[in-house]
Amino acid sequence: MFRSLLVRTGMVCLALSFASLVSAQTKVAVINLQKAVLDSNEIKKASAALESKFKPRQQELEKLQADIEQIQQKIQAGQGKLTPQAEADYQAEGQRKQTTLQRKSEDLQKDVDAERNEVLAKSSKQMQQVVAKIAAEKGYDIVVDVSNTVFFKPALEITSDALAAYNAAYPAK
Repeated sequence: MFRSLLVRTGMVCLALSFASLVSAQTKVAVINLQKAVLDSNEIKKASAALESKFKPRQQELEKLQADIEQIQQKIQAGQGKLTPQAEADYQAEGQRKQTTLQRKSEDLQKDVDAERNEVLAKSSKQMQQVVAKIAAEKGYDIVVDVSNTVFFKPALEITSDALAAYNAAYPAK
C-alpha cells in the first residue's frame, strides 16, 4: 500500500515537471542552410575559380566534340565516294575520339565534383559554426533547416543574418 502511494506520488510529480517543461517557451529559428552557403561570397569566388581552373579542359572537350562532328560530316558527305578503307579509317578515328571524349569528360567531372565537394564541406561546417554563434547570441533553443519545415513565419528566418555573419567572419580571399 505504501509502495503504491509512493509510486502514484512520483508519477504526479513527474507529470507536473513534464508539464512545466512543455509550457516553457522555446525560441526557434529557421534557416535555409543551402542558400546561405551557396550565396556566400566565399562560395561565389570559389565557383569562379573552379570554372577558370577547369576551363582549358572544358575547351579541350569541346574541341574533341567538334572533331567528332567533322568526322561524321566527312563520312556522310563521302558516302558512296569513299573507299571502304577510308570509311573504316574515319569510323575508327571517330570511335577513338569518342572514347577519349568520354574518358576525359568523366575525369573532368570527377575532378570538379571532388573540388566542389571539398569547398562545400568546409563552408558548410563554417556556416554551422556561424549559425551556432547566432543562436547563442540571440537565445535560440533550436535552429531548423527550411527543408525540414512545412510552415514557418517569415520572422523566424535567419538566413540573411547568417549569410551576413558568414561573409564577415570568412571574407572571400
